[in-house]
Amino acid sequence: MGVRHSSTTVPTAAARARSMLATAWSCAVTTEIGKDELVGAHSVMDDGTLRLHPPEDSMLAAALICAPHGEPSTLIEFADVSPVPVRDRIRGRLWLSGSLTRRGEHLIFEPTCAVLHDSTGRVGIELDELALMVPDPLAEAESRLLTHLADAHADAVEQLTRLISPDSLQGVVRVRPLAIDRHGITLRLERARSQADVRLAFHQPVDDVGQVTECMHALLTRARLSTVRRGRPVGG
Repeated sequence: MGVRHSSTTVPTAAARARSMLATAWSCAVTTEIGKDELVGAHSVMDDGTLRLHPPEDSMLAAALICAPHGEPSTLIEFADVSPVPVRDRIRGRLWLSGSLTRRGEHLIFEPTCAVLHDSTGRVGIELDELALMVPDPLAEAESRLLTHLADAHADAVEQLTRLISPDSLQGVVRVRPLAIDRHGITLRLERARSQADVRLAFHQPVDDVGQVTECMHALLTRARLSTVRRGRPVGG
């Protein structure tokens, strides 16, 4: 599944990763002795390190005790899940490898390698860049924005297809909002046996949630003023 961009203005891999860390509620942690699925048990500090608070009977806690030098090799995986029901809801995965230490009552994970894998491919992320990055201003509100758009404004989603080339709409049976960030919105085009994503860029990056309405209205105005109907209507 590929992503077709209507603009080169897209979040960097580090920006996507930082937003994933800020919004993910769960993660999978693997050490030499096993794997734990942690739910609501991590937080991200300003320097990019993670604070983990697993259950006392978890494999992660045991790994820290069993490690020869108290710093077990650790791999942490985060999944970026679409809040809107679509085929293949995993929009991307972030893997962090590094070491785990105990500082007082907390377990601290310091990454030594970061890799993001999404529909555009797999890319390594510079840790210094990740540490300095801040989450996208829409990251915390994305789930609410997308579900509201899908549930209450299916007509607007359909109208946005006027901005998509006819070739891209061939065989499409449903269009759903897949992602939104400060630079634009991504739509999932579903066909009978496949899907593809198309990105529609905002006319300017947004700095807060309050600016999203203006940018969406601008996109819809462009769609309404389109003189050529780009393909047949598709379901929302």
